[in-house]
Amino acid sequence: MRKVNQNRHKSARLTLYNHKGGVGKTTLVINIAAALGSLGKRVLLVDTDPQCNLTSYLVESDVVDNWLDNSDTDEGVTIWSALKPFIEGTGGVKNIKVSERLDNVFLLPGDIRLSEFEQELNQIWVECLQRKPRGFKGASAISEIVNNIATKEKIDYIFYDVGPNIGPLNRVILLDCDYFIVPAACDLFSVRALKTLGRSLYDWIKEWQIISLLAPDNTLLLPGKPEYIGYILQRFRMYSESIASQYAAYATKLEKSTYSDIVEVLRKIDKDLAKGTPSQHKLGQVKDFASLAPLSQTQGVPFFAVDGGSADQKAQAVEEFISIANKIISATE
Repeated sequence: MRKVNQNRHKSARLTLYNHKGGVGKTTLVINIAAALGSLGKRVLLVDTDPQCNLTSYLVESDVVDNWLDNSDTDEGVTIWSALKPFIEGTGGVKNIKVSERLDNVFLLPGDIRLSEFEQELNQIWVECLQRKPRGFKGASAISEIVNNIATKEKIDYIFYDVGPNIGPLNRVILLDCDYFIVPAACDLFSVRALKTLGRSLYDWIKEWQIISLLAPDNTLLLPGKPEYIGYILQRFRMYSESIASQYAAYATKLEKSTYSDIVEVLRKIDKDLAKGTPSQHKLGQVKDFASLAPLSQTQGVPFFAVDGGSADQKAQAVEEFISIANKIISATE
């Protein structure tokens, strides 16, 4: 009998995914992770964006520079360091020790050299179609690295921070996720991007279903069933009645588009890939915390933990992100 995802840790794997840039994805990930950590959940953040924005947000720049300079050595601690033996054909993936960057929040650092692995993934995908073992090992390499860490650290939630594209790296990340959330700004580009997002996910899942049937026995496979649990509106401002009206109009368009371009598309594959109603899919709306954002990035902490800034805004941030965290817990447990 074919073995699929044997010994996969019970932690829930998620990503906030939107191939449109500028939606504040990394900032959302950090604040949601911190909120889950404050609720007693152990969270692993995995930086799979070669730009390393998540790593740079949480770690001092001189430390990040040192990690990147030494990621090719035996002392390397980045995601590239873990992948290197497989990519070079010298062995399997390497176990990496992660550090706790916030309370209950651990980080697997990113690496600009992850772009080299992304180039390999096109050939790895072809090798999967050719039923070659290396293809399946390559497709599940990051999953295996993450699984080893999650098991050791007893992680409850894994969040992949991904780049804003529909490339081969994001394909294997999404296929490894149990759930995904769509972050969106209240603008026309966010609405238009949803159609491409839904089509890409549909194609990836359908192709992986074919590949899974081709897989030799005793092959470790990605689950290939990322479930859509909702969207988060953010970075909106309410200065006047006209702007409030404009925000409401885009919020309505986004709700309709997420349903027609994501929910209905995924349900053509499997109804369980997009459960719930449109109202349940709205996980939250995060306003523009302009005064807290630069402090958060400088200090490497979530909005509600910054030193300085508006106490009222920090209280609002706590309320909003705890609410989102609780909805995620409800949807995934």
